[in-house]
Amino acid sequence: MPDTPEIQEREDGPLVVTGVTSMTDADGNAVEVKPVMALCRCGQSKSKPFCDGSHRDAGFKSRGGEPSGKNREYTFKGSASGVVYNPMVCSHAAFCVTNAGHMFNLENKPWVDPDKGTDDELRAIVMACPSGALQMATEAGGEHLIDETRAQITIQKDGPYYVTGITPPEDQNGSGMTPRKYVLCRCGKSGNKPFCDGAHRDAGWRDDA
Repeated sequence: MPDTPEIQEREDGPLVVTGVTSMTDADGNAVEVKPVMALCRCGQSKSKPFCDGSHRDAGFKSRGGEPSGKNREYTFKGSASGVVYNPMVCSHAAFCVTNAGHMFNLENKPWVDPDKGTDDELRAIVMACPSGALQMATEAGGEHLIDETRAQITIQKDGPYYVTGITPPEDQNGSGMTPRKYVLCRCGKSGNKPFCDGAHRDAGWRDDA
């Protein structure tokens, strides 16, 4: 048993999690954790979030497909603050659009306007971004903001696993990604496995599927 929490990929199978002490559902309710857990990532288990072996019948593969977004960092600067955004890293949690639509509006071009809100609002949205697709713009590039109060693993309803403070199970391939927070695919459909690329949303995937 490792002294620090770990997530490892089982080839064409589940995510094996060891040493995790906090896991919650999307409403913040605690989920019972065990020293070793196998978490479903094929999207087919009848015991979600835990693996029941369905990946074998489903023919799940650890890799395959192409990420839904480009691996490119875009900077949106305002008069005082700005953000950096990488679409390949984005899991489409949409916290930015839902909670700060005055600054993040997909109907506008550019879709991000930091001057429509305050610096505190912008920082709160960057901190809430579970995948790290959003960073605060700095002279050196970007700065990730981490919500240290978040559980190590959050199971998003009808969506992926939000992970905080656990070394990623695989090298991160997106520009500007951080090992301090990232999102792992749970539906089995991502083109950037093991990381989420928002495919669950486009596929209309649900926990009860």
